[in-house]
Amino acid sequence: MPKGRLEAFSDGVLAVIITIMVLEIHSPAGPDLGALGASWPAVAEYALSFVYVGIYWNNHHHLLHASRRVGGRAMWANLHLLFWLSLVPLATGWIGKYPFASLPTAVYGGLLFLAGVAFVIFAQAMAALDPDNAALREAVTGSAAKGIASQLLYLAAVGLAFVRPWIAQVIYAGIAALWVIPDPRIERRLAAESAPTVD
Repeated sequence: MPKGRLEAFSDGVLAVIITIMVLEIHSPAGPDLGALGASWPAVAEYALSFVYVGIYWNNHHHLLHASRRVGGRAMWANLHLLFWLSLVPLATGWIGKYPFASLPTAVYGGLLFLAGVAFVIFAQAMAALDPDNAALREAVTGSAAKGIASQLLYLAAVGLAFVRPWIAQVIYAGIAALWVIPDPRIERRLAAESAPTVD
């Protein structure tokens, strides 16, 4: 079946997630710099979560661009991914309110871990629909090592959240930095496949 409806629905959900996150940031309690400075934890967590949602949106876009069709299993896998991402505003608001508390920091990392697992499931479901699609295969397998490393780092950070929450948060930011730029091999492959052939 065509993939346009799944892409449009996912884009809409991700846009709502970002909107809800920004509504969790309240105006400073006063007109001075001290009041503004008191808001920095919430703003910093919003910025990190915004980057994470942007990473998922970007990779989701690349995956669908490389795909030629979707099926029922892939649609349910996509909903599974969106479920975990829809909880990001809740975790962001909690860690923004208690930035150096262990449990909110651990829950935030656990949610990122589950979203990562959900994306892998979605990517594999999409790849199973089109096993001969080289661009899609590269999109799914090209960053497997980085994905495994990220998942292991999430789990380590969740444990560290109960010892040194700030270290866990540095790890979350570091993982986001790893994923900000999409795998250039995918873009090159897609560009090559869409280029006109010369006889």
